[in-house]
Amino acid sequence: MNDPFKKYRRRFREWKNKQQLKRELHYYSSKFDSLHLTLPDEEIIQKIFKRKFPNLKPTPKGNLNILAIYHHYNWENESLKPSLEKFGQVRHYDWFENYNHQRKDWYKSIKAKMNKDLVSRARKWIQGDSTDVIFTYLSGGLVFPNTIQKLGSFGVPIVNLSLNDKETFFGKTKKGQPIGMKNICRFFDLCWTSTEDALKKYCVEKALPIYLPEGANPEIHKPYDLEKTIGVSFVGQCYGNRSTIIHALKDRGIHVEAFGYGWPNGPLPMEDMICMYSKSKINLGFGGVAGHQDTYCLKGRDFEIPMSGGLYLTEHNPELEKVYDIGNEIITYTNFDDLVAKISYLLSNPEEAEKVRKRGFQRAHTEHTWEMRFEKMFTITGLI
Repeated sequence: MNDPFKKYRRRFREWKNKQQLKRELHYYSSKFDSLHLTLPDEEIIQKIFKRKFPNLKPTPKGNLNILAIYHHYNWENESLKPSLEKFGQVRHYDWFENYNHQRKDWYKSIKAKMNKDLVSRARKWIQGDSTDVIFTYLSGGLVFPNTIQKLGSFGVPIVNLSLNDKETFFGKTKKGQPIGMKNICRFFDLCWTSTEDALKKYCVEKALPIYLPEGANPEIHKPYDLEKTIGVSFVGQCYGNRSTIIHALKDRGIHVEAFGYGWPNGPLPMEDMICMYSKSKINLGFGGVAGHQDTYCLKGRDFEIPMSGGLYLTEHNPELEKVYDIGNEIITYTNFDDLVAKISYLLSNPEEAEKVRKRGFQRAHTEHTWEMRFEKMFTITGLI
């Protein structure tokens, strides 16, 4: 049965979430200024690491011993692990291998069990083998603050990656604790965030942040020599206003093939997804944050689609201007009418579209790989 008020409830939630984010940003910005804090640059990060780890000696690239702690949800083992392996030996701990079947009980009992197991295994591995760095992709929903404190007591630098700190720096609360980065970030030695306006939040919470966007793995995300049989495609989950926009495009005579959880076509296997980027004349993107109105963050597909040789058309986000020449390497739109006009133009001008596609691929391939992100982070910290 159709719910006539569903749209209005969604809009109210988006408005409420937007107001909450505005209050959060205002709080951290004001606190940052009142404490007379400054954002750390690369030189400051280097000095802090030298002071904190006086015995740390840079090692040649390929010789690091890395303990990687993250769960493979759907992209991590194709992007993070092979990129880390460019820098040395990687021991990967994925707790869901043991606890995935008990996921419903995560916050009741499994989280505590996993945290205890994580510390125990890390202690054993670090005592048994030399470990140069611990790389984590964790949040407060997965670990307790004292778990990171215990990992830090082993004397090995810990670098944590956090994607989309736009709305999840604090995040929801479970058992009175925020599931985002707020309560745990100060216990990492370096907090890598892909959200630029979260830097002040980290500083206020006494953490050391570095801003680096996501990337892509050119060994996985690569062009395929395929005929472009699809006009417009979108690969990603069906949530927020995505379905509304795609249906509205259909009303304007523009058919979009959509793939992912929640769409009739369902999700695509990794290789098929990457092939779809090559088969599509236009690859559509949405930059919005789920459940938040007019709130944007960088997405993995911002780098994966151009790296895969796809022509990318996505919502405008000011952070995109830092990583691409908008209009020459990727195309962005600001509203629905702008989206319709740009789709029509690109489909009607394939030669111009091809030039943009090639320039986007070149930029992604030369500046936006995960390996490059890790290289910068390991170099700044003095590990390589």
